[in-house]
Amino acid sequence: MESQVTTTLIDTPGFSLAQQQYLQGFFAGVAQRGVVMPFVGHTIGGQITNNPASGLVNQAAEEAEPTWFGTPLSDLCKEEHWKQEENALDIWDKLVAHANEDKAPAPDDLFRFKFHGLFYVAPAQDSFMLRMRVPGGILSSHQLRGLAQMAADWGSGRADLTTRSNLQIRELQPKNIVRVLSKIQDLGMTSRGSGADNIRNITASPITGIDPHELYDVAPLADALNRYILNSRDMYGLPRKFNVAFDNGGAISVVADTNDIGFVAVEIKEGHGIPAGIYFRVLLCGITGHKQFATDCGLLLRPDQTVAVAAAMIRVFAEHGDRTDRKKARLKYLIDKWGVEKFIGKTEKLLAFPLIRVPASASEPRKPIDRAGHIGVHAQSQPDLNYIGVAVPVGRLPVDQMLALANIAETYGTGDLRLTVWQNLIIPNIPTAKLEAAKTAILAAGLAFEAGTVLSGTVACTGNKGCRFAASDTKSHAVALATMLDSRFNIMQPVNLHVTGCPHSCAQHYIGDIGLMGVKVGGEEGYQVVIGGGSDQDQGIGRELISAIKFSDLPPVMEQLFHSYTTQRNPEESFLDFTRRHSITELQSFCATQELV
Repeated sequence: MESQVTTTLIDTPGFSLAQQQYLQGFFAGVAQRGVVMPFVGHTIGGQITNNPASGLVNQAAEEAEPTWFGTPLSDLCKEEHWKQEENALDIWDKLVAHANEDKAPAPDDLFRFKFHGLFYVAPAQDSFMLRMRVPGGILSSHQLRGLAQMAADWGSGRADLTTRSNLQIRELQPKNIVRVLSKIQDLGMTSRGSGADNIRNITASPITGIDPHELYDVAPLADALNRYILNSRDMYGLPRKFNVAFDNGGAISVVADTNDIGFVAVEIKEGHGIPAGIYFRVLLCGITGHKQFATDCGLLLRPDQTVAVAAAMIRVFAEHGDRTDRKKARLKYLIDKWGVEKFIGKTEKLLAFPLIRVPASASEPRKPIDRAGHIGVHAQSQPDLNYIGVAVPVGRLPVDQMLALANIAETYGTGDLRLTVWQNLIIPNIPTAKLEAAKTAILAAGLAFEAGTVLSGTVACTGNKGCRFAASDTKSHAVALATMLDSRFNIMQPVNLHVTGCPHSCAQHYIGDIGLMGVKVGGEEGYQVVIGGGSDQDQGIGRELISAIKFSDLPPVMEQLFHSYTTQRNPEESFLDFTRRHSITELQSFCATQELV
């Protein structure tokens, strides 16, 4: 069979000349090998695998049970049966029918609708939530204004910023779902693949391209991978969700070590057997809800190799990940089973170039990370330009503030905005002469850029107001607790409070200075409390401080803990360092205003 390699992707706007030249050579190598990749019965040109039979229901031997990605159909979990029975990308007629009838989907189609970014969130809310794709977190004022109009006309009157530099809009009725999907296409956006077993929003360092300390502008890489996914059908329908991040090695982290794949820019100097320059190290298997960070796998990539390596790794995962047990279906479990070297070996077979193995010790140490760099006024790498990090408490952004921010970005900047993994946003490219006017406009919109230390570092998942899994009202509780602490204590160093509603840990509570996970306590809303978590240079999983406490009892306990910190800390000691140099028993004694559970 002749390969039908296409080059449509190479000509897509957003690719640099270097990326286009690389991809042309990349696909030429694929073509020479005569490679094709099937997806649910269809041959798709230009994709990378050396096993044309994989992924299909195999009925070559009549006596053998049919399989799906090598797994007997009888062993599949129900979600895999749904994917095998009907491709979720081909259900536009169902979306139209449900909109016309104004009805919610059955369980199998409820799952398939997530492939289009539509989540039916009953019983928490009898409506849909729409999750967008915002590659690299980069958004235009035109798009933000259009989303605001959509939220006003059909939704809850606000957007929620997420911990993947993304946007969600809630309370969409079934009758409006086609209008919503059509509207976001008109805005030059998409929600395809933002839910279910797909690659979630591709994140990137939020000030990439304007960061005075960055090693490499990663926005084009995040955009290139996003476009590759959108144009490759086999990038959908993975064994489970998948997260990818690009870190520019600069002043603000993108928390790459919490992702399935994290690409981190590093500098290599002379004397290591390779040309000196900027490369990317590859981190694998971050899944902090399972108390695991991504770790360096020993590879060193040129920037123009990152997208191809990401695609190859995702395809290996799609081919071999567990499709029988949802709890064991993430990348971590495949690599636990195989080991890193086997996974890399399988990846390399799908590439048109060899992989370079260089130990992490060859890289120059990372430059310091500014934990408060996503809030406030900061100079850019471009002369006389600045960005302002705007605090959006727990990511709630009403329509009037969305419109105000769009106007501010246009009036004082270049019409661009950046979303961050801390549920806030950044307005870049503001000339120094316009800074004071921009700051005044932000305050007039009811927003702040110098929020209290705890509130500016607080993130929270949706909570039980919008998610059936959550045990508590995370957003309201997070704001109340952070506001109380900020009103009582003047703390100069950043403190991150992460509040999540259930063990799924969408707010990544294990990596917060303080992490709260919702639990029921005597029938009331409460939390497990962990302490001392961190990522990047502060990497660590939080230790359990309190196993369960009612939220009504939590504020005085936290107040006592912070009182102990402010009165007993060493000079300039951060809250994180203070908690890490004390045992859990000592920390419990600091906050023991009552008997801890």
